[in-house]
Amino acid sequence: MAYRENEGRSATRGAAGASDSGALSVSGAMALAKGALEGVTVRLIGEVSEVSCKPGYKAAYFTVKDKGAALPCMMWNNRYEATGVRLAMGQLVELTGRFTLYAAKGRMNFDVFSLALAGEGMLRQQVADLARKLEAEGLMQAGRKRPLPMLPACVGLVTSPRGAAVHDVLRTLRRRFPLARVVVAGVPVEGREAPARVVEGMRAVCSGGAEVVLVVRGGGSFEDLMPFNDEGLARAIAACPVPVVTGIGHEPDTSIADMVADLRASTPTAAAEAVAPARENLESLFEAQARSLAACASRCVERETAAFMRLADRPVFSDAAYLFAAEAQTLDLAADRLARALPANLGRDRVRLDATADRLRLAGPRVVERERSALTGACERFARALPLAPARERSRVEVLRDRLIVRGGAVVGRFETEAQVAAARLHDLSPLAVLARGYAVARTEQGAVVKRVEQVGEGSRISVAVSDGELACRVESTRRIETSVEPWEETA
Repeated sequence: MAYRENEGRSATRGAAGASDSGALSVSGAMALAKGALEGVTVRLIGEVSEVSCKPGYKAAYFTVKDKGAALPCMMWNNRYEATGVRLAMGQLVELTGRFTLYAAKGRMNFDVFSLALAGEGMLRQQVADLARKLEAEGLMQAGRKRPLPMLPACVGLVTSPRGAAVHDVLRTLRRRFPLARVVVAGVPVEGREAPARVVEGMRAVCSGGAEVVLVVRGGGSFEDLMPFNDEGLARAIAACPVPVVTGIGHEPDTSIADMVADLRASTPTAAAEAVAPARENLESLFEAQARSLAACASRCVERETAAFMRLADRPVFSDAAYLFAAEAQTLDLAADRLARALPANLGRDRVRLDATADRLRLAGPRVVERERSALTGACERFARALPLAPARERSRVEVLRDRLIVRGGAVVGRFETEAQVAAARLHDLSPLAVLARGYAVARTEQGAVVKRVEQVGEGSRISVAVSDGELACRVESTRRIETSVEPWEETA
């Protein structure tokens, strides 16, 4: 059928280099095969057996195989970089692409459009990516990890209640450190809900007072251990308030939980041994500590004894006068120096005083005479200037008085009317004017104006002011008059 198709397309056959006899050339046959292959897109799974991704190549070249065949593949670099997968020997990959022929060499390749890890390979790639992410955040740094308590009073155990790991851990803790109290949180360690349940178990044992937490499970396949590669569980282990020890799987198995834990043990039993010291080790430790304590106490007693003996040998404790010997000697020396210095100082001061008195007697008359001459001169100058000063000041005062009379008249006239009006208003408001109209003002003995009858009682003394004097009165009786306005309040 392919031959007849090429016969019907003679122009294409000619371009492909057909001979006059109608047979296809090599180029034409390869073109025909290439067109047939490139029209088919397939998806396949295989194991990577060879990889060639050298710098400078425009494509990645690799080979996938199974038990019965091998297929060379190529993938352009832009597609390869976009997948985020780094090919390695032994990976199981899933490819989508088409077959193509390289006519110059007569080789068939599989042109890969998309590439993804398949099965366990994809899981391992996801775990590796998560490990790089958490390591970049610093969750796996050795400096972040905390030391385990030496003698934990309470140990938290998070594992499956039905597996062999829980019995191994409990048996090891009972054998090595029976004093520790164990708080067990039974959780599933497989399935999609396992990471969240393990986190809840860690919170529960921490609330129960655990000083260290064991997260363990027995061995299994890589897929069985995937719950311990969960990001949420890894962050919960890193954020746990107490140290976390993991014993997941067997020696070769390493999960994300192991990487972020404070201590990674190879097996659940090894995890229990890491948190529980052996009885023999404790006895050796206590004996060493006892010897060290005894040695320290002995050295301390010897050191204090030596210090006490050095203090006891001091002279101050054998002779009480030694305390004041230096001060007493200093006091005696000072008294002796003072006794020698006082007579000499008094003699010098007496000679200096006599000399000063002689100089004062000699200089006194001259000073008095000089001051008397100065005072006489001042009196004469004052006597000459005294008659002139009053006349000069009198003339000045008369000039100022004339100016004040002239200007004062103008000022007084301007305020005279206002002063008269103010005087009239002041007279109208004067209480004397009220008294002149026949009113009187009553005051108590304390001087308070009587406004109400309750202010005085019978027999009280009051003074009544009228227009021309005051009356001393005694209250015989009082009577209240009910009015809407008090008379004195109205007057006020």
